[in-house]
Amino acid sequence: MPLDAVTIYALANELKVRLVGTKIDKVQQPSRDTLILSIRGNGLNEKLLLSSGSGTARVHFINESYENPQSPPMFCMLLRKHLVGARIAEISQPDMERMLIFDLDTRDEMGMEAKKQLIVEMMGRNANIILTGAEGLIIDCLRRVDGDMSSLRQLMPGLFYRLPPKQEKPGFFALSSEERQALWKKAESENKADKWLMDSFSGLSPLCCREICYAATGETSKLIAELSDGQRFSFAENMEKLATRAGELDFEPTMIIIDEKPFDFSFMPIAQYENAATTKRFPDFSSLLEEFFTKRDKQELIKRKAQTLFKSVKSAHERTVRKLAARHEELLKTQRRDESRKYGDLITANLYRIRKGDSHLEADDYFEESCPKIMIKLDELKTPQQNAAAYYKEYNKAKTAQKYLGELIEKNEKEESYLQSVLDEISRCESERDLIEIRRELTDSGFIKTQKTGKNEKVKESAPLRFISSTGIEILVGKNNSQNDKLTTKTARRTDVWLHVQKIHGSHVIISCDGAEPDEKTLFEAGTLAAYYSQGRDGGKIPVDYTQVRFVKKPSGSMPGAVIYTDYKTLIVSADEKLVSELKRS
Repeated sequence: MPLDAVTIYALANELKVRLVGTKIDKVQQPSRDTLILSIRGNGLNEKLLLSSGSGTARVHFINESYENPQSPPMFCMLLRKHLVGARIAEISQPDMERMLIFDLDTRDEMGMEAKKQLIVEMMGRNANIILTGAEGLIIDCLRRVDGDMSSLRQLMPGLFYRLPPKQEKPGFFALSSEERQALWKKAESENKADKWLMDSFSGLSPLCCREICYAATGETSKLIAELSDGQRFSFAENMEKLATRAGELDFEPTMIIIDEKPFDFSFMPIAQYENAATTKRFPDFSSLLEEFFTKRDKQELIKRKAQTLFKSVKSAHERTVRKLAARHEELLKTQRRDESRKYGDLITANLYRIRKGDSHLEADDYFEESCPKIMIKLDELKTPQQNAAAYYKEYNKAKTAQKYLGELIEKNEKEESYLQSVLDEISRCESERDLIEIRRELTDSGFIKTQKTGKNEKVKESAPLRFISSTGIEILVGKNNSQNDKLTTKTARRTDVWLHVQKIHGSHVIISCDGAEPDEKTLFEAGTLAAYYSQGRDGGKIPVDYTQVRFVKKPSGSMPGAVIYTDYKTLIVSADEKLVSELKRS
């Protein structure tokens, strides 16, 4: 999420307190968009991250370590030359723009005092980090912008640095209360209140505009024409509360969490998501930003790794489907084998009529009731007996092939079904460990090659997903095929209840009831989990079979996760995401 102007304002005030008077001890550039400054002084020994990534531009302290490239990039080398030993004199945010300027006291090559500025622009895809020297001349920048890239503003070494062009709308915090209220009174009624805020002022994020609207109306977006007098007054009041909060530095760093994942953050409490989200407060913005982006980066890494694994499994699945099609075609050919035997029999019955060198035999087909004439092709280089033997050989070969192909097709069908289930599992992975376990399972099964990492990493097996039903009974859900096998055949007791969606791929689900009859509520919730963690989660009503574990068997030599079961009953449920979220929190 991009940082809004108010968050950067709050962050600037935090950084001033901790950084002014300290020195830059080290400069590193672990990735193209990221710089890390090691800071010392005033009892401080910290690392400050500066990022100009699109959608991830930010500045904050970090605790985690980053791996650096073997050879530092040229921009990093240049910053080391100019910044190491520099004293941070001031940190500012000009005109409440989404940027920070670090004023630095340094010394030049002659040992003379020199003033420099490190500028971090945090404006979406135009984010940048710029180093300027005397009189604002650009020394260099992370992303150079020439005349071909922008006719409005160039950022190149040797040019004078100019602030980004201002927006054509007034700054929300630059106006007086009277000026803001005058604009609100003139607001056109066909506009939506939250959109009017966004279009009328700079310095506000969409999240902030929606929250002001929600606080006044109970809705995140509402036409101004539909506002009651009380709601119009409340809207104006909430605008001023926001301005007062910023003016008094009354900030509450807050992370918004949806589905246990960081979704957004704000400088104030957010209520607009109601029960769909939870919030987490932080002591300062730096710790908020570090946790938010660290977790989000890990999610992005998991997503990329999942896509890579998905692509490998998809390729294996497509190969298996092609094999199946080819073998079905071969099997169809073998079904014409009786014709070869008939030709052999007819040649044998007509040996006296055939001479070596004949290209064909015209004979009565006594296998048919009307004995029609039939033309049989002969090999001119073979004797009559050899031609008959060739057709018998063709027949026997096809007969053997039919049996062999039947076995191969059965094997390929199981492999195709298994790989389809793995694709479904990958789409539901929530951690890197989940992906590692699936990759290991695929490697053990021979579907993908072992990765050569140079390390022999042992990853501890993860536990199944664990839920507690509304009535306090434990429900376990397998996350992959190997875990499904272990859960059903080793973890679960014989008298526990086992559930699985009917005729499609999905997780094994266990109700830990040990022989007791689960109550209807628990059974329904376990069925909902089985539907949610299955290939049919996006469908409507889903049949889920359930039985005791003792009636579930794993055939010898079957693929991971494959079982057969008897003595079952069926319940119809839907993959209710809201219910699953509630069970996750229980």
